[in-house]
Amino acid sequence: MTRPEPPLSAAEAETLVGFLGYQRATLAWKCSNLSTEQLATRLPTSALSLGGLLKHLARIEDYWFSHTIGEQPELEPWASMPWAAEWDNHVEHTGDELFAMWMSRVEASVLVVRAALEQGLDRVYPAWGGEGEASLRWVITHMIEEYARHNGHADLLRESIDGETGE
Repeated sequence: MTRPEPPLSAAEAETLVGFLGYQRATLAWKCSNLSTEQLATRLPTSALSLGGLLKHLARIEDYWFSHTIGEQPELEPWASMPWAAEWDNHVEHTGDELFAMWMSRVEASVLVVRAALEQGLDRVYPAWGGEGEASLRWVITHMIEEYARHNGHADLLRESIDGETGE
């Protein structure tokens, strides 16, 4: 799978969006060409699975981009789902459904970020249920960190499933 490389020499916004795109593509790569059962595979010492990562990151995409930056009400199924339930209830979906859910949230996030960038990286948005504020810069940087951390988990999970490794 080819992942889009972040630009080596670009403005801040383009660099941040490029790194986020690279991290998203890494998750897609780590979760690709696996069955529903393989996506549900967990290591003996962890509740994490690749399917859980897909659903969790779909939720996080919605929380930070649609809800926080887009200032939209929290979407279903997240609004009525207890926090962190996605780590277990992902087994209610097929692998194709999980991929489609995650991809649809990424696509929605891309549109939100594109519109928000018109107002700049420094604009702040209400966050954490009104308990604080976060700038677009902070949210994109946080999402890069979120994906990078979970992509490390995905590396271990994928290797345990079929031995595939890679950067």
